[in-house]
Amino acid sequence: MAGNILITGASSGIGRATAELFLEQGWTVGLLARSLDKLEAVAAGHAKAVVLAADVTRPDEIAAAVNDFADRAGHLDVVFNNAGIFAPAAALDEIRLEHWEQSVSVNLTGMFLTARAAFARMRHQAPQGGRIINNGSISAHAPREGSACYTTTKHAITGLTKSISLDGRPFDIACGQID
Repeated sequence: MAGNILITGASSGIGRATAELFLEQGWTVGLLARSLDKLEAVAAGHAKAVVLAADVTRPDEIAAAVNDFADRAGHLDVVFNNAGIFAPAAALDEIRLEHWEQSVSVNLTGMFLTARAAFARMRHQAPQGGRIINNGSISAHAPREGSACYTTTKHAITGLTKSISLDGRPFDIACGQID
């Protein structure tokens, strides 16, 4: 049964592959990323693709994109919270502060902002509810050398996922994580 799914980081990698799969299955797919040209390439030839150029680290942009997609699709069934980056590998004392801050901004704050906007929409739509899927990482369980930025943010996603799952129960909002 097809539905409506919003995918962050849909312009490449796991996000693009997931978007293409859901489009093939007949879902209405919100393609969200910063790169408009790459999103348009993913959407090409798919009538049910909705291109949403936005930056997950910007609260106003992500809230507007989530609401725009839900309005156009008619209901927000699923969000695949996938956008993420991997900072250059480095020993802890060699990590540049801007790489740390960018990793936290995209991998953690971006997922929080996306989940928050989706949760609000799912909580107040009719019928109420939906599913949020956070893209974690095996790095949260078995980190690689030089991956402090990425690994730390993915550990935090596990806590975010568990909290959303608990908070969503009264509203039929389920939250899970893929590692």
